[in-house]
Amino acid sequence: MIDETHDAKLTSWVESAQGHADFPIQNLPLGIFSREGAEPRPGTAIGNQILDLRGIAHLLPPRSGTAIAGPTLNGLLGLPADERRALRQRLSTLLSDTRHAAALGPYMHPAAECIMHLPARVGDYTDFYVGIHHATNIGKLLRPTPLLPNYKWIPIGYHGRASSIRVSGVPVVRPVGQQRLPDTVEPLVAPTDRLDLELELGVWVGGGNALGSPIPISDAHTHIAGLTLLNDWSARDVQAWEYQPLGPFLAKNFHTTISPWIVTAEALEPFRVPQAPRPDGDPRPLPYLWDANDQARGAFAIELEVAMTSAAMRDQGMEPLRLSLSDARAMYWTAAQMVAHHTVNGCNLMAGDLLGTGTISTACPSGLGSLMEITAGGMEPITLPTGEQRTFLLDGDEILISGTARAEGFAPIGFGSCRATIVSHA
Repeated sequence: MIDETHDAKLTSWVESAQGHADFPIQNLPLGIFSREGAEPRPGTAIGNQILDLRGIAHLLPPRSGTAIAGPTLNGLLGLPADERRALRQRLSTLLSDTRHAAALGPYMHPAAECIMHLPARVGDYTDFYVGIHHATNIGKLLRPTPLLPNYKWIPIGYHGRASSIRVSGVPVVRPVGQQRLPDTVEPLVAPTDRLDLELELGVWVGGGNALGSPIPISDAHTHIAGLTLLNDWSARDVQAWEYQPLGPFLAKNFHTTISPWIVTAEALEPFRVPQAPRPDGDPRPLPYLWDANDQARGAFAIELEVAMTSAAMRDQGMEPLRLSLSDARAMYWTAAQMVAHHTVNGCNLMAGDLLGTGTISTACPSGLGSLMEITAGGMEPITLPTGEQRTFLLDGDEILISGTARAEGFAPIGFGSCRATIVSHA
């Protein structure tokens, strides 16, 4: 469904949108913002400005205008895809035609003067494990056989904690947890010494499904409203002690950082690419997970980058150090397969639910999406420009994740900021 809104030659009367790294007119992501003293409301990013959608509701398609009346995007995410597409087309017209500049001017606000909020009320959060290179690398550190037998048959996931999801910029308090040190019998409770990042994408659920009614793989893409950047922080020492037999718990539920803008499924149409072929010998997915169209266009051409600064680096005015340059095409399972598997048992998804992809690492060492991989479980420290060394994150360290969708013939679009600084638990 590529249309005139994706035209690389399209320009906006909002001057800062021209060539903007994240938010040219070809993007038009959705988010919730507020100005000082005002209540949160829906908006769209255009260049370095935010357009107040509630203020121009009378200029928008009727159902989308009604859906943005509240302080979250749940109603808008739950609209049918054709109605979300109609909203995008209308916004594109309003922001590209200079005749609308005067009418929209009072509802444009500098992004630097606005506060961003969670874009939706997240009812449930599920984190998957679809990055096969990450799963293999972690498995090599833990067991003789890196991948368990089920990995290539089902999209593995666990139920995360929706209440601790926060937008970019909110500090991460170093978690305390039970852990057992090597060569000891009795565990202790202490702040984690092995705090890690996880480079992920977040998948926002659009229209959900009724309890007991699975979403077929052929329709799963219509239930995906958009993507966001996601960092599922992990306490590796706590995780090592608690994860058997039921998987992650306190090691991962203390904080999840997301970028505040939802890059819509409609904006991402030009960046859909074929799913990477499975290696010879890998099983073909079972029928409920297999769809030819999804295999042809179910992956996304999105570059993902992780960088970091220490407090000392910031004090000296140093640029962030790149830790990883990854690619969303390294996912072993597609977003649609995640949705289909999540509901095959009749589980009901709802508009605003969030699915994490799991850490996305590439096969190349420069594309590893966690410090656990980058430092080989802490055995190979990285050296910062200041001469400091890191195996895992210390207080004062800041992690910055960015993402850019690219395709030949189309304007690149980005996801905005996904960053957070580690602070002491005390």
